Amino acid sequence: MKVKVVNVVLLVVAAMVFVYAFFIYDKNKPIRYLAIFGEKEVVTKDGKTDTVYHTIGNFSFINQDGKTVTEKDFNESIYVTDFFFTTCHSICPVMSNQLERVYEKYKSNGKVKILSHTVDPDIDTVEQLKRYAIQHNAQAPQWNFVTGSKKELYAIARTSYLLNAEQGDGGPDDFIHTQNFALIDWDKRIRGFYDGTDTADINQLMKDIDLLLKEFEYQKKK
Repeated sequence: MKVKVVNVVLLVVAAMVFVYAFFIYDKNKPIRYLAIFGEKEVVTKDGKTDTVYHTIGNFSFINQDGKTVTEKDFNESIYVTDFFFTTCHSICPVMSNQLERVYEKYKSNGKVKILSHTVDPDIDTVEQLKRYAIQHNAQAPQWNFVTGSKKELYAIARTSYLLNAEQGDGGPDDFIHTQNFALIDWDKRIRGFYDGTDTADINQLMKDIDLLLKEFEYQKKK
């Protein structure tokens, strides 16, 4: 009698697992979600509570093709951002080589982009950025190298991308030199920081991009 009861219980459990696996469990749901970085605020409106996350502010820069690039060019996109200068002979070449790996992997996917900002706009003219882009086999709009006002470039590095904790005003004596990359999602939220000189970190970055792509597709279907 006990054997029959055990068999019945096992059959019921197996049936429940089957139902869950094929009718309840969402196979398209990402296996995990990346953290969202930056300060957040809990807002209550009309009786509903929501969390408002730190997002990248509006911007307008000029890329290697002389075209204006704004935050709107990254709508519905995931992108990696960094700050460099073309005459750097220390960390910047390594960073750009690592980004070239990312670019090569995703260049057939228009949802993944790269945005590289110069921190030396006096030297890094449009023509200089174009030469640098060619060296790294990069083409806009998927990989933009941008220049603009030094104050605006430095402000967005510090206040939007949170890539430099040092105080500064973007003046003549101010200088940013960071090897860190930020990963930005379709809602302009920061989803990760990575050491652009570390191969293992960039391998993780690409894994995280894959996770974000799956999350993006999952949210679109909901």
